[in-house]
Amino acid sequence: MENIMPLPEYLITRYRDWKTGLFLEKQEKHARLAAEGQSPKVMVISCCDSRVHVTSIFGAETGEFFIHRNVANLVPPFADDNAHHGTSAAIEFAVTALKIEHLVVLGHSQCGGVRHCHDTCHGDLPQDEKSFVARWMNILRPGYERVKHIEDDAARITALEHTGVLVSIENLMDFPFIQEAMTSGQLSLHGLWHSIGDGVLMAYNAKSGNFEPLD
Repeated sequence: MENIMPLPEYLITRYRDWKTGLFLEKQEKHARLAAEGQSPKVMVISCCDSRVHVTSIFGAETGEFFIHRNVANLVPPFADDNAHHGTSAAIEFAVTALKIEHLVVLGHSQCGGVRHCHDTCHGDLPQDEKSFVARWMNILRPGYERVKHIEDDAARITALEHTGVLVSIENLMDFPFIQEAMTSGQLSLHGLWHSIGDGVLMAYNAKSGNFEPLD
């Protein structure tokens, strides 16, 4: 296909450095993963944002985490139809085939998708029904209703980032195979929020109803 171009040279150089360096050091582990398959215990649903580096945050090795990334780390409501559902498919595979034990929804600061939803709901940005991003971020619109009373703009946006994690977890609870896995004791759900600038990781505490630092 004529539209497919050669890879940039700097990426080729980085690949070669990895192949003769880190990969070579752990070649036996890669061979084992190739032969035996993957068996991660944790799935992380995180944002596409390039600043969110999930494996670095947790010091994860190859094969440890099953990671799905999308705009604003959202889980859509359960839908039993014939449409394409990439996020739902990834979750189904992780829970029913890989038998993961922990499903983590990881939000983060300065999220462009959340900001887009906020500005649209707040009236600062017109709704564009032709935009894939705008339609996707409609998942978070119910969350905006929970935080719109907050007067300070920055605090409201951060609260919406937190709420996005909770909306996703609430949507997860509507998936039948999630309910079954939780009832059997196989699966637990976790809500986290990461501050990019200072590296703080906060976890949702169901007892207090707040996100609290893990430090």
